[in-house]
Amino acid sequence: MTRSQQPGLTLFAVGMIGLGILALIYGDFAMVWQPVAPWIPGRTVLAYASGVIMLLGGIGLLVRAAAAWSIRILFPYLIVWALLKVPALFVAPGMEAVWLGIGELTVLLAGGWVLFARLGGLRRGSPLSFATGEKGVRMARVLFAVSLIPIGLSHIVYVQPTADLVPSWLPYRIGWAYLTGAGQIACGLGVLFSIFPRVAAWAEAGMISLFTLLVWAPKILAAPHTRLNWTAFFISWAIASAAWVVAQNIAPEQAAKPAV
Repeated sequence: MTRSQQPGLTLFAVGMIGLGILALIYGDFAMVWQPVAPWIPGRTVLAYASGVIMLLGGIGLLVRAAAAWSIRILFPYLIVWALLKVPALFVAPGMEAVWLGIGELTVLLAGGWVLFARLGGLRRGSPLSFATGEKGVRMARVLFAVSLIPIGLSHIVYVQPTADLVPSWLPYRIGWAYLTGAGQIACGLGVLFSIFPRVAAWAEAGMISLFTLLVWAPKILAAPHTRLNWTAFFISWAIASAAWVVAQNIAPEQAAKPAV
């Protein structure tokens, strides 16, 4: 990672640390964002193990000597995390909320994938070498772009619930819901087809960051003992940080080439 790419890595690490601490405090997964069924054997033990992985993985990303091993562990963990949402696609493929959920998690995965591609340091001939280097970054960029489309679409399909999350001091809250939804779809298409992809990725990272700070941070201040608010804040933080990681890894020379 270059010095200019470091901020995204740091934000991503903080998000993992925050989610890890919450898992250890509550002995549970991240609510609807980690849908592990109650009947799973040893579910509480798995939840604590999940918290340890995120906490130590996040701390490890901040330590140069441990960064490679940390992302080697976090990357497959993020893959498994995203796969938890896949069964819902078969149960209710026509429900936009299902696509929203998997879109959020694959944005998070895309950020982790970029870090894995940059920091994994796999030996030559490794089965996962295809996912590293510039090829890996390019694949993660496509995943990121595609993931933004259902996220943006959800703002339009569920316009009233989205508007309800818009701070009350902003005028025309429904308008903001439509605008942000259209903006996220546009950002996804921009990154996918290299239409000002760096600008599109930066804009998306900025939107998610503002959502985190304007929606969930005030809710924490209003109800600091509510688990949902803290969980939603750190999930949103982690997704935003993943977007920053992707944005910081679209170089000017890459911007001229389509992602697909």
